[in-house]
Amino acid sequence: MTDILFYDNHLVIANKPAGLLTQPDASNQDSLEQRVKDFLKLEFHKEGAVFLHCIHRLDRPVSGLVIFARTSKALSRLNEQSRNLEIQRVYIAEVEGILYHKTSRLEHFLIHGDHRAIIAKAADEDAKKAVLHYEALHYMPHSTLVRIELETGRYHQIRAQFGAIGHPIVGDKKYGSKTGDGKIIRLHCSQVAFLHPVTKEELKFEVASPFS
Repeated sequence: MTDILFYDNHLVIANKPAGLLTQPDASNQDSLEQRVKDFLKLEFHKEGAVFLHCIHRLDRPVSGLVIFARTSKALSRLNEQSRNLEIQRVYIAEVEGILYHKTSRLEHFLIHGDHRAIIAKAADEDAKKAVLHYEALHYMPHSTLVRIELETGRYHQIRAQFGAIGHPIVGDKKYGSKTGDGKIIRLHCSQVAFLHPVTKEELKFEVASPFS
């Protein structure tokens, strides 16, 4: 059963488990999008195709909240909020090692490479600035639990930036983790907040991470 926190005629908020695709790909494997479509077909007794588009994707190894638009009008308005950085997304992560600063701002320049983000210089072609803010929530013997707010929304941004400072996300082999196999990593989108695309009501949803 798909964990759906909210739905109406315009949008759906669903909680994606780690290891599940956000959208279908060429592999024809299971995805959150297809699960939500199946739910809507049953709930609204719909026949034929269901219009559903995600506003932001989560990487397959990542868990957490995903916003879906159910109409083209909602999609356009939510995409505009996303472009204007008006959709707040908060993440919880467990990173390897003990972070020296309890709070900090990370700024890097990233290039979208082949299935990974590459740390670059500001002057490099196609380099885009990536900025996030973090707060250490809890220190463990060999890792730190952090709360993260994105200022930008780049491809693999959180994973690449923490890897770049020597504190990769636990389980994230792609960016330097010494643990796990990369199929599930300890990164979770715990909160989203935005304006409803039609009613303009302020909406906020939150779900606890599976590892905190």
